[in-house]
Amino acid sequence: MSKADRAVAWWLGSVCVVVFFMIVVGGVTRLTHSGLSMVDWKPILGVIPPLGEEGWQEAFDAYKKYPEYQKVNHDMELPEFKFIYYWEYGHRILGRIIGLIFFVPLVLLAYFKMIRRELVPKLFIAFVLGGLQGLLGWYMVKSGLVDMPRVSHFRLAAHLLLAMFLLGYLFWFLLEVCKVSGVTDSGKTRGWLLVTTVLFGAQVTYGAFVAGLRAGLGFNTFPTMDGNFIAQAATMMSPFWINLFENSAMVQFIHRWLGAVLLVVMIVGLFKALGGSRRLVMGWLVLSGCLITQFALGVSTLLLYVPLSLASLHQALAVIVMLVLIYLLYVSKPSG
Repeated sequence: MSKADRAVAWWLGSVCVVVFFMIVVGGVTRLTHSGLSMVDWKPILGVIPPLGEEGWQEAFDAYKKYPEYQKVNHDMELPEFKFIYYWEYGHRILGRIIGLIFFVPLVLLAYFKMIRRELVPKLFIAFVLGGLQGLLGWYMVKSGLVDMPRVSHFRLAAHLLLAMFLLGYLFWFLLEVCKVSGVTDSGKTRGWLLVTTVLFGAQVTYGAFVAGLRAGLGFNTFPTMDGNFIAQAATMMSPFWINLFENSAMVQFIHRWLGAVLLVVMIVGLFKALGGSRRLVMGWLVLSGCLITQFALGVSTLLLYVPLSLASLHQALAVIVMLVLIYLLYVSKPSG
């Protein structure tokens, strides 16, 4: 690897690590119900937190005008407000930091022609996507400042999926810069890998729906839903298809059993990979270990009524699963 490629690899790797922690912090912000504590969006002035008791009281008074305080947190005191405010503030500041550590080195490395020419426009696209992610985050927050003290689960899912896509996009280019070589796949496993990836994308989407609808706070039994395979409440909405996206019981049902289907598909893919390339086998083994652990974490999170630590680990491991899938997709080259 050349000196220029090494510098670019260190930069991209650092950005990937910070984006990973950004996703984790975003998950904690959601789990602590902190996301609606900052009721305005100031891209520049927003880097300054409230100063002094007067500043904090102004921020708290602004929060009191919106549904979350009026309908849920009406007995909240200023110290409790500071706690949720700092989580959301940290999340937003981290987003700005990512923008700086991405954009400034990108301009410098491009100026000194250390980045391969074909990568420059692709990386500028990543910067634009990062800006759109910030806008999408505010668009999501706005949905919880109208009538219901809860953000739209559709906007939450879009926010999470764009963040994970952006991380995967950068990780792909990191593998490219590091000149990670591919392995010819006979075709036995690549199809299973693609199916696993699609199912995983659906599972992450429904995980975001579960979070947005707070569906994990009900039916905290497994494998049944309070004694039934599927809760009666899961089909109460009409027409039926609305249940698939709006009914918290049905959303939880889909999320739990999509996870089971994903495990089965992954196991079949692993057996198909055995006897093939050692790198692919090792990749599938890592994927298997991550998905099994992820499933166990999901069940434990449900049974223990969504503790912060387990729920955060559950989301963090989902991001790691995505990175392993991207690695396998990158190195697995179709034969012919």
